[in-house]
Amino acid sequence: MQRREFIVGLGSAAAWPMVARAQQPALPVVGFLAGGPPRPNASYLVAFRQGLAAAGFVDGRTVTIEYRWANNPQQLATLAAELVERQVAVIVALTGPTILAAKAATSKIPIVFGLTADPIEFGLVASLSRPGGNMTGVTDLSGELTGKRLSILLEIAPLAMTVAYLTDPRVRISEGPTRDILAAARALGRQAIILEARNEAEIDSAFATLLENGAGALVVAPHILFNENGKKILEFAARHKIPAIYPRRSFVALGGLMSYTADGVAAFRQIGSLYVSQILKGARPADLPVQQPTKFELVINLNTAKALGLTIPETLLATADEVIQ
Repeated sequence: MQRREFIVGLGSAAAWPMVARAQQPALPVVGFLAGGPPRPNASYLVAFRQGLAAAGFVDGRTVTIEYRWANNPQQLATLAAELVERQVAVIVALTGPTILAAKAATSKIPIVFGLTADPIEFGLVASLSRPGGNMTGVTDLSGELTGKRLSILLEIAPLAMTVAYLTDPRVRISEGPTRDILAAARALGRQAIILEARNEAEIDSAFATLLENGAGALVVAPHILFNENGKKILEFAARHKIPAIYPRRSFVALGGLMSYTADGVAAFRQIGSLYVSQILKGARPADLPVQQPTKFELVINLNTAKALGLTIPETLLATADEVIQ
């Protein structure tokens, strides 16, 4: 049985004491469903709670937030069902498989999704302006981001004629970005190989395939499996001197070369202030338009670039939102 853990405190993202919280029936309850451990999502959680607080909903005072963290994707259905049984007022679902698990669990409780791929293509909403149904949220345009990540990576590794894309085929929304990476590679005059991994052992097999095909660069998809095995991926890239671009800043902070993604902090502050707060006040998800990101973040680790023997173009450094030295 998944432990029920609750995050308290709106202070530093570095401090996350976990305590059992007594149920407070008088307060509306927000369910937060996510894959992986809380620490990599710390900045998102702080932003989400700040957004709620700005709208007058303070955890433990005017609202209760219950968190469910999946150690693996197979747990998501059970955890989503727990929140439905708890009769939460709204469920916040963090990315891909988590969103689909929440969708399968309920068609009545409002669901706010965060940083998902095209929500129309995958049947989450009828349109961005009029979502319909019980779902709305923020899309990160991950299909477009996949091609952009490859383009940025090749600015650093221009000699890489074969590029690899690491993805988890179990994730339903992985199909679109996979098509996009193949199209982007063709447009850039490169050959792309798709590395599929469903578990840790298959990540090792995927890396063997990368080496066999002589791929000179790697793009990592934003899936739970790769977040959980980030250390393994980073160690492989360092050991074999493979330039790689990642879907989250946390990879770069731990020694990855670079990341390019929608501004997740801004998105989750918006989820709290614009979506969840409005739903708690009586708004319907069907009437709250899906928002698209307006800000993207490029993070570069100069130490890793030096270790890989790479020179970062000055033009790229000038556009980076953060440079880790």
